Amino acid sequence: MPSNVRKPHAAAPEVFTLPSHLPIDGVGVQPVNAYLLRGSQPLLIDSGMPVDRGDFEQALWSLVEPAELRWIVLTHDDRDHAGNLREVLMAAPHATLLTNGLSIPRLAEQWEVPRHRVRAINPGRRLDLGDRTVSVLRPPAYDAPSTLAIYDHTSQSLFSSDCFGTVLPTLVEDAADATESDYLDGMRLFTRANAPWTALVDEKKFDKVIAEIERLRPAKVLSSHAPTATGRTDVLLKVMRAIPAMAPWLPDEDLSVETVLACHELDTTS
Repeated sequence: MPSNVRKPHAAAPEVFTLPSHLPIDGVGVQPVNAYLLRGSQPLLIDSGMPVDRGDFEQALWSLVEPAELRWIVLTHDDRDHAGNLREVLMAAPHATLLTNGLSIPRLAEQWEVPRHRVRAINPGRRLDLGDRTVSVLRPPAYDAPSTLAIYDHTSQSLFSSDCFGTVLPTLVEDAADATESDYLDGMRLFTRANAPWTALVDEKKFDKVIAEIERLRPAKVLSSHAPTATGRTDVLLKVMRAIPAMAPWLPDEDLSVETVLACHELDTTS
């Protein structure tokens, strides 16, 4: 399967998207993003997919010197978020990994985690990174219990991990370049598939988590699985509030496995 890494682009001042994607047969394309926040203590959020190995690192090091990277936030340990973590840690000698403690033993199932370079963090923590401050929170929807979201107070950007992800007919860098119906319909589908437990939640408790984001009022929502969404937070939260009333989504049982795999193998968009 070829790498789908594309050229990095600016999502906000000194905030860069490291984009890739996955084709979803019969549905569309799912963005897969990591993010770099440059400053006095550069911070990387997630590390891309294993299939992008080599190309991901090349894109990352085009934006920051390995010796300058200070922090790596792993929002959770799924492979599309942790795919190049070991390689980035090996290349960046001064970088410390920040992640929820639930991710650490799962990472250790695949490789020896350097214990002296890992710090466990939980929602509610606020971190001083010199010229920027970030807060750690739990996003409304997620597919792993270790999931963290990051709010950057400097750029007023919410890095929401899987939350607010979408599936689109074609790739775009900015949500403004997709039709609102495509973006929001894709978000409804993605959330119902990625977080089927939302159909079982107490809606009042779910709403309290959404209200935490409302209080932050992010100017930008930067999901791991969506284009940059600027000035759309209210709309995204309104859609998210309606998710628990919807049924979970699953692909048909009679899907063609061969077609799905061929879609991945033949996709060379970059």
